[in-house]
Amino acid sequence: MTDSPRISVRFFRLSEPLQPYFTALYLTTTEAGDGLVEDYLHPEWAAMRFTEGPPPIASIGPGEMVPQWPFVAGGPTSLATHFAVTTSRIWGLGMQPAGWAKFANGEAAALANRTVDGSTHPAFAAFAGILPQILACTEGDDAKANLIDAHLMLQVHRPVPREAEIFACQDALRDPAIGDVAALQDRLGMTVKSLERFCRRYFGFTPKLLLRRQRFVRSLAQFMLDPSLSWIDALDGQYHDQAQFVREFREFMGLLPTEYARMPHPIIQPIMRQRMADQGAAEPLDVPTIARFR
Repeated sequence: MTDSPRISVRFFRLSEPLQPYFTALYLTTTEAGDGLVEDYLHPEWAAMRFTEGPPPIASIGPGEMVPQWPFVAGGPTSLATHFAVTTSRIWGLGMQPAGWAKFANGEAAALANRTVDGSTHPAFAAFAGILPQILACTEGDDAKANLIDAHLMLQVHRPVPREAEIFACQDALRDPAIGDVAALQDRLGMTVKSLERFCRRYFGFTPKLLLRRQRFVRSLAQFMLDPSLSWIDALDGQYHDQAQFVREFREFMGLLPTEYARMPHPIIQPIMRQRMADQGAAEPLDVPTIARFR
């Protein structure tokens, strides 16, 4: 792995009608010579990445990193994604569960913790035309971002089944006061079985796993945004003690918290720093990776 990569990140504002459906559009430029730069993505909603240059290698959960595709797409994750990139430009487009309902095909659970070739997989057919437009454009990054935005706007009027319920569930999952399935069920007014089917269809996981995932990533976000905190100070109020957090850290990230804290984060940290410095790019809760879970 290369020792001194140069990495820059830029966020782009999507048109207002698109903003409820996507977490962010951003460009990560990596200059690493012939080397590789590696990092870990935290559990996130569905995401797509369009690469100018060699595509990344990655593994969701334990295992060897394997080559991905120029347009790599994936469903929501409950495991860390270990990935590496070389000199390249990668456009990232994160998708909220409501965005999955509007733009993707099929159940989110079918692609949970998976990546696929977005150019051919039917779930991401609505996005297959984006990378060819990026590669053909010679007018700069603003023009490329506008092409992506225009492509999405052509489809923004697609009907969304159960849209109000999906937005309500998104909000409930962000609410630290919603700590168990019964509370989520009461908030949404669904039976247990209906809630289970609903969450798997649009959010990718069972309600219980979604709630555990959210409290974990809220804690991790707090620590990453303020490294002066100890882990115990960063813990979400839903944790009984630090031991419970450590167990869930290993489950979701495949690492101990101390191991993760010692690692360099050459890609994730610049993304977070740029997002915090550029509040105009998206709503504070809608940044890629962990910061959006606060």
